[in-house]
Amino acid sequence: MEQVTDWPLLWRQLVEAQASGLREKKGQRPEHVWAARARRFGDHVKKRWEKEESSRNFLLDQLSANPGSSVLDIGAGTGSWACMLAPYARRVTALERSSAMIAAMEENVRRLALTNVDILDGSWPEAAVQEHDYTVCAHAMYENADLPAFIRRIHAVTRRCCLLLMRAPVPDGVMAEIALEVWGQPHDSPNFYIAYNILLEMGIHANVIMDSAGPWKPWTSTSIEEALVEVKRKLGLAKDNPHHDADITRILENRLMWRQGKLVWPAGVRSALVYWFKES
Repeated sequence: MEQVTDWPLLWRQLVEAQASGLREKKGQRPEHVWAARARRFGDHVKKRWEKEESSRNFLLDQLSANPGSSVLDIGAGTGSWACMLAPYARRVTALERSSAMIAAMEENVRRLALTNVDILDGSWPEAAVQEHDYTVCAHAMYENADLPAFIRRIHAVTRRCCLLLMRAPVPDGVMAEIALEVWGQPHDSPNFYIAYNILLEMGIHANVIMDSAGPWKPWTSTSIEEALVEVKRKLGLAKDNPHHDADITRILENRLMWRQGKLVWPAGVRSALVYWFKES
């Protein structure tokens, strides 16, 4: 008989492995890592948004069709979503826990002269917020080990529609092959596939839009050795434990390609928008 996957447990295990890798890289808790990345993060989002994305278009269409709506943006970062949505909404509440991200977001709000964005310092799902018509969380759920609790709280404070934007790795990607070799299952990190199964178990039959912008920019490495170090960090494997090194190296040598002096990974991730409407 086929073994049934405990999806919430798998999500928790991957969050904990990811946190372990971040601590090993920086010697800090994961939230402190973001402090050094706040500015680069904002620039990265701007670059990615040069391409049209179906997820953004969908939410803008929703707000245009329902004028006067309020939006809660969980894990707002530097405010990219909040600032984009503000002209279409009556009010946007941008929740963020990183002081560096909040500082960058405040600058963006001032620069755009937005008067309907409320920035709230706090973490989800603990933050106290009022009900909003729409709640969006774009890639800000990966550090929360209890995804069902995260989702239940979103559902509870949303009147009209809940939206989660998540990474969707390709099933045959390099990291999927490595995770299968190391862990016996193909998920290397918290992602859309695990979350969707959790939603189904919670009785939420969500809609999905795979983003039209296509795969994210491929990773690059300067050497197989550097790629191995990065893989072990991502999987939360101790640097001084060589147990899986030979198998991981074999996969990297087979899958990565040299181009213009760099090892290029096959494109392996795109975004998926998961959304569901509240019953009236």
